Amino acid sequence: MDQLFKIFRYTTEDAKALENKQVETHVHDFEELIIGAKGKISHFIDFEDETVYAPFVSFVTKGKPHQLLPQTHQGECDLWVIRFRSEFMSEVIFKMYGYFHNRANVTLPGDQCFDRLMALCQMMFDETQRPNPGLIVIKQLFMTLLTIINHERPTNIKSDSANSASETYTHFLHILEDNFRRNVKISFYAEKLFMSERNLNIVCQEVMQQSAGEIIETRKLNEAKNLLVNSNKTIAEIGFEIGYNEKAYFSKVFKRKTGYTPTVFRKEMKQLIS
Repeated sequence: MDQLFKIFRYTTEDAKALENKQVETHVHDFEELIIGAKGKISHFIDFEDETVYAPFVSFVTKGKPHQLLPQTHQGECDLWVIRFRSEFMSEVIFKMYGYFHNRANVTLPGDQCFDRLMALCQMMFDETQRPNPGLIVIKQLFMTLLTIINHERPTNIKSDSANSASETYTHFLHILEDNFRRNVKISFYAEKLFMSERNLNIVCQEVMQQSAGEIIETRKLNEAKNLLVNSNKTIAEIGFEIGYNEKAYFSKVFKRKTGYTPTVFRKEMKQLIS
């Protein structure tokens, strides 16, 4: 994708045109956010197949192999698809990775919540159609959209302590993105945040219902999946690149988390993509 930002709408007619068509596994060189008000999607991602009914939000990170087929449900389909490069929204990309850290598809309440999301999408689309689109306007609208999504997520705890935890968690993600390839302990991240390891785990549990160690491990393995599919590096080289000094230990962790050895995962995903 050449543009920094692109938004378009999938209608019932578009979904019907895709009926009985085969969608191949592919990867993007951009981030993709899908706002589904009506219909459903068949989504193969993170090595799992899921049917998601509207209203939902789905986020696909750059470089992640997946299949996605929009479909009608009760005769209707209405989806907004937002594609953007990470440099366009670098100030929020870490938050998005946090929102969708352990699941690509999130079901949200309908009615007023989705009325607002759809209105914001329409406003962003309208702005892109102007002779000289205002990128700052699009950014502000997009940030408002993400704020609503985070506010309405089922896991969101609406309290002052939750807001504080969310801010700390966002700082943790920034530090993690710079350091996840290193073989460092949880205490390293806690010290960077001027807090104890125990308090970092409390923050991660409150925001994501996972320990800091689980979040660090997931980030490492997401990178491992990308390298397994998109590079010709050996298993040992990939393990070393993300902080595992021993190939056997890396393979053990990978299989425990994914159900597949790195070799089998690479083979099956490359077959799907090809």
